[in-house]
Amino acid sequence: MKVTFINQRYGLEVNGGSELYTRQIAEHMALEHEVEVLTSCSLEYVKWSNYYEEGESVINGVKVRRFPTRRERIPKIFTPLDEEMHRNYDVSEEQSNQWIDQMGPYCPDLIEYVRSHQQDYDVFIVVTYLYYPAVRSMPHIGYKAIFVPTAHQEPYLHFKMYQEVFHAAKAFVYLTEEEKKLVQKQFGVEQVPCDVMGVGIDVPKDVSGSAFKEKYKLDNYIIYVGRIDLGKDCPRMFQYFLEYKKRNKNNLKLVLMGKAVIDIPKSKDIISLGFVSEEDKFNGIQGARALILPSKFESLSISVLEAMALHKPVIVNGICDVLKGHCLKSNGGLYYKGFFEFEACLNYMLNHEEIWNQMGENAKKYVDEYFQWNVIMDKFNHMLELVCDEIQ
Repeated sequence: MKVTFINQRYGLEVNGGSELYTRQIAEHMALEHEVEVLTSCSLEYVKWSNYYEEGESVINGVKVRRFPTRRERIPKIFTPLDEEMHRNYDVSEEQSNQWIDQMGPYCPDLIEYVRSHQQDYDVFIVVTYLYYPAVRSMPHIGYKAIFVPTAHQEPYLHFKMYQEVFHAAKAFVYLTEEEKKLVQKQFGVEQVPCDVMGVGIDVPKDVSGSAFKEKYKLDNYIIYVGRIDLGKDCPRMFQYFLEYKKRNKNNLKLVLMGKAVIDIPKSKDIISLGFVSEEDKFNGIQGARALILPSKFESLSISVLEAMALHKPVIVNGICDVLKGHCLKSNGGLYYKGFFEFEACLNYMLNHEEIWNQMGENAKKYVDEYFQWNVIMDKFNHMLELVCDEIQ
């Protein structure tokens, strides 16, 4: 089949959950089908500045067709619009249009290409509901689209404009059961064909936590991997960890990996490594006592599953149903909803080493059972066939 993906960003340098998901699925699907990706020229997601060259390229065997951002996001315009949208979900169509154009990446050439070339492809796979490419393309190609919304409980999901986007889809792929329940309840799409599948989790075989510890002169630490920003609730993680260190005199450190778009507190106990190599990432996770993810809003979290695949328990925000679900279904992690539970999680980790090691084994079994590529791609192929049969 000729399959094309639509996502807001795409590239080896792109650091984002849905973007990595798109690349992994596209690369595996390209082993059996003719696959193309339609995306922006942006690398970062704050202003959506053009970074990559416009036009066609090939990344790991996948054709990528890039379209320029014609207008960057302007904070002094976007911020008041965003605040108004959050106050009033039922704003005018004009305000909604202004907001999604500013949300970006504003790539009208991509939408025009989709509109005029929709017959060139058998199936579209649109990943992530939130951004301009999905909102503007789905009305044109929804009749042959598998929609992967990567949705989680957040205010944006209640904006009126998304009703049309979700109702246009021919089929859905949900990353978790929690996401499926949320979307079906919010949009009433229970009758639309769907399946639940995450991603296959690939970790290198020659991972060395000891090499990482030696390289960075670290010993006892927990690790955070991903964007360091407000949306991931990182400021609260910093606040909780610094308060923990005041109350508990031990040598535990917090190691950060990823691009920082907010200020990181200056503390000898918080170590920010910035954007690191894949080797350092996996070695760092392997050497950690646990991976921590403070985000309230996640649709899957590849970093959590990668840690589990490396026999590492996780500590996550219990407000997020998906992350809490990973812990409950695997018995391979702990979750917190406030500082004292956060403190209790860390101290349990440090004081119950035998049980903590068993939780790591549980985590590995969970990933092995539910996140294998052969199972996931079989499911995806079934969805492709279903959509094509429906169109014919």
